[in-house]
Amino acid sequence: MDVSEHKPDRIVVGVDGSAPSQRALEWALREAALTGAELEALHAWEVPAAYGTGMVMTLPSNEEFESAAKQVLSRAIDQAAGSDPGVVIEQKTVAGHPARVLMDAAEGAALLVVGSRGHGGFVGTLVGSVSQYCVSHSPCPVVVVRDLSEKD
Repeated sequence: MDVSEHKPDRIVVGVDGSAPSQRALEWALREAALTGAELEALHAWEVPAAYGTGMVMTLPSNEEFESAAKQVLSRAIDQAAGSDPGVVIEQKTVAGHPARVLMDAAEGAALLVVGSRGHGGFVGTLVGSVSQYCVSHSPCPVVVVRDLSEKD
């Protein structure tokens, strides 16, 4: 293979705006800088289901959810990387269940990085449902980054 045709490895990192996902993003940025990999920062979003309230609820549109997801992702990257991250970062927001979206994105990736817990799920669990699913089903190696401020 010609060196000029070689594409750098790709690291996928799940970002949802939570403190553990911020630590995961920071870890993934350092790893990408060390290895020369490209970074794919991914925020998955879903329109929440309304359960049995008997009331008519007006939910924001898909466009509003996507816009909010883009803002969360952009803010997280700005906080972690600043104006010169030193690595190529592709920002993606995708509609869908976070675990499924991350599994699709991890196809062909060198590494998947997630926080130990994010927004949603059961807050008391040591490892969140999305990160637990990723560890069990990922097509590539997974790093779960724990936020040091978490309590056991």
